[in-house]
This record gives sequence, structure tokens and C-alpha cells, in this order.
Amino acid sequence: MTQTTTPAETTTATTDAATGRAAKAQGAIQSAVRIVVSFLFLCHGLQGFGFFGGVDGAGGSVELGSWPGWYGSVIEVVGAALVLVGLFTRPVAVLLSGVMAYAYFTVHAPEGLLPLQNMGELSTLYCWIFLLIAAIGPGTFALDTLRRRR
Repeated sequence: MTQTTTPAETTTATTDAATGRAAKAQGAIQSAVRIVVSFLFLCHGLQGFGFFGGVDGAGGSVELGSWPGWYGSVIEVVGAALVLVGLFTRPVAVLLSGVMAYAYFTVHAPEGLLPLQNMGELSTLYCWIFLLIAAIGPGTFALDTLRRRR
């Protein structure tokens, strides 16, 4: 006895397969964006400790224990490392978004209204990208995803 499929069943199977492929691609793209953004943010945080030209372009670092520079750099480095590997991604991304909002409003906004006027483009972009990462999640390739599968 042979089993036949109806056109509707074939269409449903094809649609399900296409949806699965699209979801895998989306998860991979989310992971790639999360990894690239968090790596760049890690480099940004390391500048506070004198790496990559430091805070002044000459290797200078923020003073140990100074507020908000030193604490902000610590939060940026630790948070970026966690988001990079995809561990506790959503809460850490919310924290990093808040750190960048704080940086924008305390450092950049007093210098001018718009980010182009006050040199706040990076803090604005990081703020919104981390908020997006918090909303959509870490993607396929993340320690959070492995923890959920257990």
C-alpha cells in the first residue's frame, strides 16, 4: 500500500522547511551581529585601561577607582565579554545600553543637541544596538542557547 500526500500537505512541508532555514539564518545573523558589536565594545572599554591608544590617544588610562570612568570601563569590559560569548546576554545588554545612555546624557548631550554636534554617535549607536540585542536575544551561537537546550 502506498501512501499519498495531498498538495496541501506538500505545501505545508515545504513552508515548514523554508521557515526552519530562515530561522537558522536569522539566528546566525543575530549571533554574528552580537559578536562583532560586543568585540568592538570590548575594545572601546579597554581604552579606559590604556589599550588601543587609551582615552587620550597617547596610551592614557582613567584613574584607578575614579567615578564614572574607571567603573564604566570595568562594566564595559566585563559586559562586553559576557555578551561576546552570549552568557546572560539579555540582562547584560540592558545594563550596557543603560551605561551608554548615561554616557550620552552626562558627557555628550551638554556639548550640543544632536549626536553629530556633541560627538555622541558611538554612545548612541551602542545604546540602541545593545537594547536591540536585549530584545531579540543572543542568536544561535551563544552560551545562553546551550544552557536553554539542557
